[in-house]
Amino acid sequence: MEAFWAGLDNLASWPVLVAILIGSVGGLAIGAVPGIGPAIAIAILLPATVFLDDLVSLVLLLGVYGSSMYGGAIPAILINTPGTPVNALTTYDGYALTRRGEAARALSLAYAASFFGGCFSILLGLSALMLFGPYLRDLGALFGQRDIFMAAALGAVLLVAAHRKTMGIAALLFGLGFLISLVGRQTTRQIDRYTFDVEYLFPGFNLIVVIVGIFAISQALFLLTGKDADPPEARLKGGLLRGFGELGRFKPVAAISAGYGTIMGIIPGVGEFVAQFFSYSTARAISRDPGKFGRGAPDGLIASEASNNAVPAAAMVPLLALGVPGEALTAMMMVVFFDAGIKPGPDIFENNPDFLFSLFFALLIINVLVVITLLVSTRHIARIIYIPNRLLGAFILILAFVGVFSIRNSFTDCMFAAGFGFLGFILRRLDWPLVPIVLGLVLGSIMIDKLTAGSGQIKTVFDLVNRPVSGTLFVVILIVISVTVFTSLRSRRFEH
Repeated sequence: MEAFWAGLDNLASWPVLVAILIGSVGGLAIGAVPGIGPAIAIAILLPATVFLDDLVSLVLLLGVYGSSMYGGAIPAILINTPGTPVNALTTYDGYALTRRGEAARALSLAYAASFFGGCFSILLGLSALMLFGPYLRDLGALFGQRDIFMAAALGAVLLVAAHRKTMGIAALLFGLGFLISLVGRQTTRQIDRYTFDVEYLFPGFNLIVVIVGIFAISQALFLLTGKDADPPEARLKGGLLRGFGELGRFKPVAAISAGYGTIMGIIPGVGEFVAQFFSYSTARAISRDPGKFGRGAPDGLIASEASNNAVPAAAMVPLLALGVPGEALTAMMMVVFFDAGIKPGPDIFENNPDFLFSLFFALLIINVLVVITLLVSTRHIARIIYIPNRLLGAFILILAFVGVFSIRNSFTDCMFAAGFGFLGFILRRLDWPLVPIVLGLVLGSIMIDKLTAGSGQIKTVFDLVNRPVSGTLFVVILIVISVTVFTSLRSRRFEH
């Protein structure tokens, strides 16, 4: 309980509270603008976190992460354009309700479902910390270098498996990210890896520079080379509170969807899309009128929003418990942990338990603050939808280069960021995923670090899996690969 109260006390400072406010309101606005999304916003903010306190930085990023999906539902419902990629499923029933003249009802249901899903996941995480916190501290004794290596390898396998139709491309891009993580001079052994005697490559690629290039600069180029959209205007009639009462009629759907979001958020490499797929499919299966789905079903809208908003808090679990990020946004947050000297993983339960409580409390405050803001100012936030794409692209490009330059006052970093931005732009044009590169970069660093740290104990491949934890994880990897190959072959057989 001491860590519980210490975690609350950590939030009772003006810088932290201001960061929560800015992150929450800013995340809403970012989510409401189609074409930005939380990944790009966090990429732009990362350079600024170098100059901020560790907790201030993390709650700022959590505010953007946790609130952007609320904002992303606004254009998805009003103009059939998801504000963030994970709001795509919201368009199915949300926009159908808008076309029936029930836009306010659809938004209200989305807010209520999002709030329920977010709080469900957060309270579950807080309860687990309070009940099992003392036992979780013992994880440090169970997890060695090889175990963390295998956990990272499992994250890589799950990431590739999650891209069902583009697994080959995802594996290729993960490998590219892994290769980028190898570049630089290993100071302990004075080994140059892929530097080609170029002095600028000796320090390796700065993770923030790569992330800003891959996500922010590439999206800016994508917007600048596209056409300005002219979305139709949707009018809001009625109050935005009725959905919170109406949510009670769909308790099973809300609970099941929040549960899916929590579980899928905990599993590295899975995330919102899989959670939504299972939630929406289950909601349709248990519905008395499954034919209404896609034509304005309230329970379909609830399934989508409750599941995706349960993921952010759950996605913090593998990051904090194992030091393994589950997707791009938590991978970006890991940069802040590195800069603050906090080591995510089993040791954090022993050394910084109050910090864990602070993060979950911050997420709870963010959800409450976001809902209050939306109920008061949805009509004003909805106007952000109509910002021209090219103006938005120019603004993102300027912020991205200013942020990269501010890290080390280096034009070289700006050149690297531009290069990675052009790479990301090409991938966007090809409609290839960007997340595998970033996770390849982060997980690759973890895997190489753990492999070299335990190199004195590793003589053969068998030495990687001869411990209980690493052996169990290896078996799980084999099962995931087997199931993925089987389902892939089976789906191809049905197609032919």
